[in-house]
Order: sequence, then C-alpha cells, then structure tokens
Amino acid sequence: MNEINRPDVLEEVNAVFDAYERALTSNDVAMLDDLFFNSSLTVRYGATENLYGYDAIREFRAARSGTGLAREVTARMVTTYGDSMAVSSIEFRREGDARIGRQSQTWIRFEDGWKVVSAHVSWMT
Repeated sequence: MNEINRPDVLEEVNAVFDAYERALTSNDVAMLDDLFFNSSLTVRYGATENLYGYDAIREFRAARSGTGLAREVTARMVTTYGDSMAVSSIEFRREGDARIGRQSQTWIRFEDGWKVVSAHVSWMT
C-alpha cells in the first residue's frame, strides 16, 4: 500500500523543491539541469513553449534570459506517494505582473536522487 505524505519522504521532496526554486530564481542552470531527469521521455510545458526530452529542456534554459526570474510563491502543495513519487503544485506572482502563475511537477526518486520527469507552467489571465 502506498503511503501518502510519509513525513521523511515529504521532508526530502520539500527540500529538493526548495533547491529547485532557489536555482530557478538565481538562474543556476547547472542545478536546474541536474534536477530534471536526463531522458528523452522528460516533458516540460512552459508558458510559451512545449519541450520534449531533456536535451530540449536544457537548450531552452541555456538560451533563456536570466533576468526577471524572481517570484513570490503564494500557494504550495507537495504530495508524496510511497517513497519514490511526488507531485508539487504552486501558484506564484512575479513583481509587477497581476497574473497568477501556476507550476506543477512530477518528481521521481532515482538512484541519483529526486528528478522532475514532467513539468507544466502556465498563466491565468
């Protein structure tokens, strides 16, 4: 039976999510690359792009501007399922932007740690 939000697993995923958020807002591309599963099966739907495979995600990040990435997370939910799968969902706002941003990620624990296998970012207008 899968255990939902086992405290030790939830603590691990919250920590790796916090690391992701720091890397994102500081444009630490190497860390962001490390936190995504290196596979052609990894998917990231962004606000303006659909990226299929780790290489496409990495190329997008390398070309993206590192400015204007700061954001305030206004709602956050992390749910773990057993000891090797988790889903994170947040709402956020960027300074000077009235829109609400949304981000969801599916995390899987691999031998080398927790990795994002699927991500989606969108805006509410």
